[in-house]
Amino acid sequence: MSNILILGLGGFFGAVSRYLLSDWVQNLFKASSFPYGTLAVNILGCFVLGLLTQLAGAKDLIDPQTRLFLMVGFIGAFTTFSTFSVESANLFQSGMGTHGMLNILGSNLLGIAFVFIGQAVAGQFWK
Repeated sequence: MSNILILGLGGFFGAVSRYLLSDWVQNLFKASSFPYGTLAVNILGCFVLGLLTQLAGAKDLIDPQTRLFLMVGFIGAFTTFSTFSVESANLFQSGMGTHGMLNILGSNLLGIAFVFIGQAVAGQFWK
């Protein structure tokens, strides 16, 4: 149960941080419809998760509960894009470049396609 609470607290702080940072950045570019806030959150999340995975994995400097709080809870709620990016990078670093490209193309193309599909389904039920 304590792991669930640790995860939940990390998720809470990550989600709140995402909202605040994304909103703040987007307000800097009020005249633009480009999602600068989301882009900033995703890029920062990738950077932080990259740092944490190196510290946790290669350097073994982060204990399991702190990993759960920071990497799964906080960063997981802050952005899932960072997880996708780390997993893609790991595939390339493992010599599985084809799998890395499939992950990148599949996640992006299928993700966008399923946004449209979800919107179409919702439009059929909730007009």
